[in-house]
Amino acid sequence: MSGAARLVLVASVAAALAGCSIPSWMPLVGKAKEPPPPAPPPGEVRAPLLSRSALPPDAEAVVDRIICVVNSDAVTLYELDEAEAYYLYENKLPRPSEGEERAKLRERVLAGIVEKRLQIQQAEREKVTVDDAEMTERMGDIQKRLGANTPVEFEEMIKAQGLSMEAVKRRIREQLLVERMIRRKVSLRVSVTEEEIDRYLIANREKLETGLAFEARHILFVPGAGSGEDGWTAARRRADEIYSRVLAGEDFGDLAREYSEDTGTAKNSGRLGVLKRGELAADIETAILRLSPGEHSPPFRSQVGYHLFELDSKETLAGEQLAQARNQIRDILYKQKYDTRLQEWLTEIRGKAIIEMRL
Repeated sequence: MSGAARLVLVASVAAALAGCSIPSWMPLVGKAKEPPPPAPPPGEVRAPLLSRSALPPDAEAVVDRIICVVNSDAVTLYELDEAEAYYLYENKLPRPSEGEERAKLRERVLAGIVEKRLQIQQAEREKVTVDDAEMTERMGDIQKRLGANTPVEFEEMIKAQGLSMEAVKRRIREQLLVERMIRRKVSLRVSVTEEEIDRYLIANREKLETGLAFEARHILFVPGAGSGEDGWTAARRRADEIYSRVLAGEDFGDLAREYSEDTGTAKNSGRLGVLKRGELAADIETAILRLSPGEHSPPFRSQVGYHLFELDSKETLAGEQLAQARNQIRDILYKQKYDTRLQEWLTEIRGKAIIEMRL
């Protein structure tokens, strides 16, 4: 089977079996979207722009031409073509037209290939191995996801795509080596402390509390229509008078029904109803939420007039909600540290590598 025809077959079968959580190189399946491979950092040897047009079906010898050497490991043009086809399929993107756009895509894809080769080479240098039990388990997972009932049927499905079981096993082994190296060099070196979670919680508490509910009442005093500062002064004077009565112990709801100029809430003892954080104007919500349940605010001026607020209740990050928030924070901080450590390690092994382009 020619290289070009093989690629077409691979893509067509992958389209019928998208969504399986199997490494993206596996030609039988697709996987969830991932960002394009990162471009090498400044100063690193990187592939020149590739803009080669599609090769004719009988050009398999040219397709397998070596285009890059990573230390002593060769990368062929066919591997780049195949990886590009996978990336476009998995991200549901059309193949870009020849020119700068496609050249940049192929440059990123080649950078990803080089990165994976470096990780495999590092695993081999450190004598990391994959045992037969791991291989059997991973092969079994793939066979199950493909719907093959027996190993013989599974092998026939592989061969039908012009591949050999040996090639598939080699790819699986490489993927397991990469996973083990990342676990050794990255995952096991990243941890999140309770103190770090506490600091994040304090710095981001307002954001984390978005959507929590609270209940409050208000009494509103509105300046007269078209009134100037004298109207605002009169509204403030009325607010001060009622506030003194609240402090004297009179019932806030009774005062709201009698004196509030917000007719929509006055008849309901000033109740604003159950609100979610973020629903009210920021200044008004801040004035309410700084109160403790049962506490009243002094006169507060908004764009519509002077308010007296009473907070009836509010949800806070406590109990199960706090536990969930802390778990989310732990995940956020772990991801940040993981990404940083991964890039540091990749930069380290790239810096020691000899990468030769042969285009």
